[in-house]
Amino acid sequence: MTTDNDLIPQRSTHSMPLAFVAGGAVGVLGGMIGLGGAEFRLPLLISLFGFAALSAVILNKAMSLVVVLVALPARLAAVPASELGAHWTIAANLLAGSLLGAWAGATWAVRMRSSTLYKVLAALMVLMAAALLITHSTALGTLDLPLWAQVPSGIVAGFGIGVVAAIMGVAGGELLIPTIVLLFGADIKLAGSLSLLVSLPTMLVAFARYSRDGSFAVLGANLRFTAVMAAGSIAGALLGGLLLGVFSDAVLIPVLAVILLVSAIKLARHN
Repeated sequence: MTTDNDLIPQRSTHSMPLAFVAGGAVGVLGGMIGLGGAEFRLPLLISLFGFAALSAVILNKAMSLVVVLVALPARLAAVPASELGAHWTIAANLLAGSLLGAWAGATWAVRMRSSTLYKVLAALMVLMAAALLITHSTALGTLDLPLWAQVPSGIVAGFGIGVVAAIMGVAGGELLIPTIVLLFGADIKLAGSLSLLVSLPTMLVAFARYSRDGSFAVLGANLRFTAVMAAGSIAGALLGGLLLGVFSDAVLIPVLAVILLVSAIKLARHN
């Protein structure tokens, strides 16, 4: 359960330029691997800006939502809406689980003790590091499941991803993309666009659940900070997209995984 301190609408005392630069760094890291980078933003909100775990998750969710809304039109330009429409059943299958998972994950997050939430976030950071390594260092195949097994597998996977995305305040693309490739045999480019279609309503559900908790006041108290850091993340993502392919994945992915693991250790030790 959240403590009284978690319900105080904390205000960041850091400068707006620092917020923009930090958001930009997160955006660059995410942009270079084709993701939003929210998993890198979360530990910064806690360690650099001093937000409590639940407050950081809520702010991270708000920024992730803005980034996804901006990224969606760009992805539609890369993958036509007609092609996405032809694969709407994939998104619907995952959403059947992720919407429930998002509500459940946000509910569990607001009920956890702060010390427990830090440890859960640390464990999920390790999961993200593993997903990053697997997705970018191995050739993902397809499980070729029969329809009777594929549909429930998609619902279960969607539920788990919804839980993780809600608790961490991320879009969940790191988990959605490999899931779509493995379960449904979509190519990586299509999977990236479909992941946004699943992420957006999933994030809105988690956001709606968080809005019912007293700790949601942290967003109203830090709207300017949130907007500036989100703008930095968007600008950084654009720059990171331009740098896509400049650095070898053999070097970049292990470095990013180490960053996530170091962040996980710090979160696990956080009081």
